[in-house]
Amino acid sequence: QVQLVESGGGVVQPGGSLRLSCAISGNLSPFDIMGWYRQPPEKQREMVARITHSNGTVYGEFVKGRFTISQDNAKTTVALQMNNLKPEDTAVYYCQRARGGDLHYVDWGQGTQVTVSR
Repeated sequence: QVQLVESGGGVVQPGGSLRLSCAISGNLSPFDIMGWYRQPPEKQREMVARITHSNGTVYGEFVKGRFTISQDNAKTTVALQMNNLKPEDTAVYYCQRARGGDLHYVDWGQGTQVTVSR
């Protein structure tokens, strides 16, 4: 069974950077897709970035080149480097595994809070 544990959240000023990590325990399938999602206060959860086994990536429109998703070769960690953070990036960030790339069958981490504020 795959378990996901996020870390790296915190409070940062606008324009600052944070690096989130998702520690993956268990074996992934080559067809699994890993991703980062976020849920701002009183809003729905939205996709931030996703990465395939072969490092293909896709990003939410709001990212606009500010964030980068990556994974280590052993597929034990998925990271999200976030630069030029804005107050509207404030949210709980979640790591997701889509089994076989199917968004109907997903696993979630517990989430990590990111707050962008002066």
